[in-house]
Amino acid sequence: MASSTAPFTHIRGVLLPAPWLAWLFVVDAILSLLLPLKAVLPDAVYHISSVLAESVWLWIQRIFEIKNGATIAISGDSLPRGESAIVVANHVAWSDFYMIQAVAHRSGMLGRCRWFAKIQLRWVPLLGWGLWAMEMPMVSRKWMKDQVELDKVFKGIVERERPVWLISFSEATRFTPKKKADSDAWCAANGRPQPQHLLYPRTKGFVTTVQHLRRAPHIRAVYDLAIAYEHDGCWQEAPSMWETLSLPRLSLPLSLKDSYGARSGGQGFRFEVHVRRFAIEELPSDDEALAKWLEHRWLEKGQWLEAKKSEWASLDPKKIR
Repeated sequence: MASSTAPFTHIRGVLLPAPWLAWLFVVDAILSLLLPLKAVLPDAVYHISSVLAESVWLWIQRIFEIKNGATIAISGDSLPRGESAIVVANHVAWSDFYMIQAVAHRSGMLGRCRWFAKIQLRWVPLLGWGLWAMEMPMVSRKWMKDQVELDKVFKGIVERERPVWLISFSEATRFTPKKKADSDAWCAANGRPQPQHLLYPRTKGFVTTVQHLRRAPHIRAVYDLAIAYEHDGCWQEAPSMWETLSLPRLSLPLSLKDSYGARSGGQGFRFEVHVRRFAIEELPSDDEALAKWLEHRWLEKGQWLEAKKSEWASLDPKKIR
């Protein structure tokens, strides 16, 4: 993108998030100081950390949506405000976080978002300690080790009825053409259906999460989010982390090239997240059926993505590729 290399864009990308980065450092320091208090004041630490987290996430969300002009379309089911839920989504790019946070903010749950994170982050000064204080579930992807960690996180949610959106990318990695080919080959070899535009989901973590949290009276639903992007005729092309911070007018249409071959106007990105809500009491009770349930959601999500691709292609003179 021509505008992403302009000197103005680089300066803007440094200056615009600088105050936010300073506040992030302060918040991480406060959360690190709260960490020793978890043992004696667990609820207070959880709620304080949620308020601090919301201030950080709302600020960066406003940079993306207001300062940089990203218009996020949210379609599908209306969500009850303040409802605790298990959230699953496909994973395309860094900007997926903005998409999910947009839904969380509109539902009054932005500060209550808890994401699965790599356990190695726990030992990173300030940042990792802050995530630890917030009770982010830290996983190593080695199931026997992770089970102990997850039991602790689930216990706090279930026994203390902590309001939460527990969010995971069920594919366990970002989508790439190579990973898609590997996923399709695995599906073919194992007799599994192949979802369109998606990797086959990892079911073990989802099943464990649902079976633990369905015992909590305040966890009432599973939200299934489908994330879609388009840019300049390219399907599922999302802005990079740097572009989300530096580029203005992200969602304004691209204009024609001028006499020098440069583009003016907007960046031409499309953003949409499609939301489906499923009452947790309606989900199957046994592990195998739960895994199959998630598989069906991924097949339906793939169908929605295919329909969205066709819809956007019909609106653009260029064929989406």
